[in-house]
Amino acid sequence: MEDAERFPRLVSLACHDLRSPLATVYGFARTLTRAEGYDERTARFLGMIETASEQMTELLDELGVAARIMSGRFEPNLREADTLELAQSDDVRIEVGGDGATVESDPDAATSALRSLALAALRHGPVDRVRWTVEGRMLVLAPVTAAAAPVVAGDEVRDLGALVARMVLEALGASLELDGETLRVRF
Repeated sequence: MEDAERFPRLVSLACHDLRSPLATVYGFARTLTRAEGYDERTARFLGMIETASEQMTELLDELGVAARIMSGRFEPNLREADTLELAQSDDVRIEVGGDGATVESDPDAATSALRSLALAALRHGPVDRVRWTVEGRMLVLAPVTAAAAPVVAGDEVRDLGALVARMVLEALGASLELDGETLRVRF
């Protein structure tokens, strides 16, 4: 096996092996945050450990998906989905509007990827809100400021979520194009 093939498998194995100790940390943090009797400072620290554990789990998931894509082992769960629904997010800073179209995609992977791109635009913008405007098979994210553009486009390696999002969407057959302060994703 060549190094180019070995590295994604190594990353997949590392992600898998890190899940058990992380699950232990998360489980204890979650148990302790639900218990009563802690002073405010301790309760806040336990909450921070729980939140950080959740974030680490998300990062491991993203890294694992990237490794599967790079090694040719990504197997999306394809089914019909509406593009307007794919763009939906529970984050109030991500607005969604327009008219969707039915596409064949992996809804969970696509929704997560679109959310990651929107979060990258928010985080690196920095802006208070972004909007997905859905026009059938075309989804338009704006604003993508000059500061966020190279990160969202994948030209600057500063946001794992954005990099993996692009990989996932492309693996699902979508195309991405940055045009001024907008990102166009076509399914």
